[in-house]
Amino acid sequence: MRMTPLEENERERAAMREHGEREQDGERERDGGRTDPATEAFVTHRNLLFTVAYEMLGSAADAEDVLQETWLKWAGVDLDTVRDRRAYLVRITTRQALTRLRTLGRRKESYVGSWLPEPLLTSPDVAEDVELADSVSMAMMLVMETLSPTERAVFVLREVFDLGYDEIAEAVDKSPAAVRQTAHRARAHVAARRPRGAVSRTETRDALAAFQRAVETGDLQGLLDVLSPDVVLLGDGGGIKQAVLRPIMGADKVARLMLGGLAKVPVEMTMDPAQVNGHPALVIRLDGELDTVVAVRFDDGRITGLYAVRNPEKLSHMRGETTLRR
Repeated sequence: MRMTPLEENERERAAMREHGEREQDGERERDGGRTDPATEAFVTHRNLLFTVAYEMLGSAADAEDVLQETWLKWAGVDLDTVRDRRAYLVRITTRQALTRLRTLGRRKESYVGSWLPEPLLTSPDVAEDVELADSVSMAMMLVMETLSPTERAVFVLREVFDLGYDEIAEAVDKSPAAVRQTAHRARAHVAARRPRGAVSRTETRDALAAFQRAVETGDLQGLLDVLSPDVVLLGDGGGIKQAVLRPIMGADKVARLMLGGLAKVPVEMTMDPAQVNGHPALVIRLDGELDTVVAVRFDDGRITGLYAVRNPEKLSHMRGETTLRR
C-alpha cells in the first residue's frame, strides 16, 4: 500500500533521528562509554539550538529535523579548529534552518486555509524571560512570518539572542555591513506590526478568563466587552480539521461565529488555561481529547487577535512541556 505524504515525512524524520542517535551512541562507545566533546557540546546547547530553529521556522517538527541535520554536520567537524563551539553550532543551525525555511515557504503556498505557527506547551520559566516570551508569542511569530528568510534569521539572532554582527554575518553568509542594514530594516518592519502597549501577565490571564467565561456561558455581551472592535480570528485546520479558511474580522462577527459554532458541538467540550509559547492560552478538548489550542494577541488590554490551531499535525508538542532557552 502506498504511503501518504504525511507517513513518508514521518518515516524520513524517524530514520534521521535513528541515524543521529546511532552516531551519538557510536561516539560514546568509542570513548569508553563517556560522552565525547562533540556530543557534550551539542547536548549542552540543544535547547538553545531548538529555540533558534523554532523561532526561524514556526514549526517544532521542522526545528527537530534541523537539529538532526545540525548534529550530522557537527559530528564531522574537527573540534580543534573550532574557537567557540556555541557560535559554531548556532551557525550550522541557522544555515540549515534557512534552507528549510525556503522549502516551508513553498509548502505554505499550497496550505489549506491560514497557516499558523505550531503551538508549544512551555514551562513557567519561559514566561519569566520577558524578551524570550515576547519573541515566541504566536502574535510575534506571525509578525516574523512577514519577513524574508534572511531578515528573519538576522532579526532572531540579533534581537532575541544578541549575537554580534560578525557572528551573524558568518551564519547568513553576508558581510557585517549588509547584516547591519538587514537588522535595521527587519527591526523597523517588526516594530510597526508588533502588539501595541505592554500588558502584564495578570491582565492577560484576567482577560482570557473573562473570554473563557463568556464563551462557556454563551454571554455575547461579555464576549464583546473583552474583544477589540477590530479583532481578527484566524483558524488553522490544515485541511484536516474544519476551521475558518479566511480571517474573520470584527468583534460582532467573531463573537457570533464562536458562540454559534461551539453551541453546535455534539460532544462534551472543556476549556482549560495553559501556558503556550510563554503566554496564557486556552486548550479545548472534545470528549477529553485535545482538539484546539487558542492563543491570543492583546493590545491595550483587549483581545485583538485569536489564533485557533486545530491541525492535529501541529498539536503533538502540546502533550509535554518544551524547554526553550536563549
